[in-house]
Amino acid sequence: MTGGAQLSVPELRRAARHPVDFPVIAEHRDHGDIPMHVANISAQGFMIDNAGDLARGDRVLLRLPLIGRIEAYCIWIRETRAGFQFERLIRLDDFMKMIDDIQPNPKLRRSR
Repeated sequence: MTGGAQLSVPELRRAARHPVDFPVIAEHRDHGDIPMHVANISAQGFMIDNAGDLARGDRVLLRLPLIGRIEAYCIWIRETRAGFQFERLIRLDDFMKMIDDIQPNPKLRRSR
């Protein structure tokens, strides 16, 4: 798991984040399978609210609906929260379909 998405442009941090309640099992090189709870997600990354033993720079591999397996790396940690950036871009149409799948409550979805 090498390389990086190189998406650290400040404007990308302001990308539309969608609130979700999505549990996922991620693969970590040192910790093995770890449960994560995704609290919000954008096309560039996601935030979890159960960071546990993760550290900045850690890489994980997870499976997202419609997207499949995708690698992400931790770019920040604050108390129990952690922010991850995807290693590759997700096409907007695929991302919106995924949001419909993991956030079925239309009141919680951001306007398009």
